[in-house]
Amino acid sequence: MARSLSGLVKELVSEGYVRSKRVEEAMLKIDRALFLPEDAKPYAYADTPLGIGSGQTISAPHMVAIMAELLDPPKGGKCLEVGAGSGYNAAIIAEMMGPEGKVVSVERHAALAAMAERSIAAAGYGERVKVVAGDGSLGYPGGAPYDRAIVTCASPALPEPIGEQLKEGGWALVPVGGRMWQTLYKFEKRKGNIVPTAHGGCVFVPLLGEHGFRE
Repeated sequence: MARSLSGLVKELVSEGYVRSKRVEEAMLKIDRALFLPEDAKPYAYADTPLGIGSGQTISAPHMVAIMAELLDPPKGGKCLEVGAGSGYNAAIIAEMMGPEGKVVSVERHAALAAMAERSIAAAGYGERVKVVAGDGSLGYPGGAPYDRAIVTCASPALPEPIGEQLKEGGWALVPVGGRMWQTLYKFEKRKGNIVPTAHGGCVFVPLLGEHGFRE
């Protein structure tokens, strides 16, 4: 287990998960420990998912890196995140997009949304990230259209509202499959059509909502 943030990022670079300088710099700048409950902080630099309450987890750093590389958010762009969780992923995206970028992060659990908002503000990204409590499978029409969308929970398919809220030429990353195992898909919007490409297996907690799994 890495004992420091720099050690963790060095590990992710050597293992090929972090490939670009912008992802490396974002992951070095944002301390994962800031986004964890006290009992999980000793494991902040372990490459493993960790519980954050409400039956949810913060993703393993290697999965955060994989998704950040695939998402490739544009400088000054606008990104929708579904599943704010701890707020860590939203902060990484905000850092990659720069001071003019905006992230809207939707979280179903109100307690987690409040925790994420506090952690994001403590990390210095409160002006760039808007956290909303609600059904993330509906996206967030008030901020559309988005250059990018990222769903950090498992869905049976690309939620239709999220596809509709993407800009032409934009794309969404969604773990698609059942409740236990998924494939990470990139859905690109080309001339109004959604074009999917698969990017390997993954495991996420389920997206519950109108366009996700039912409780």
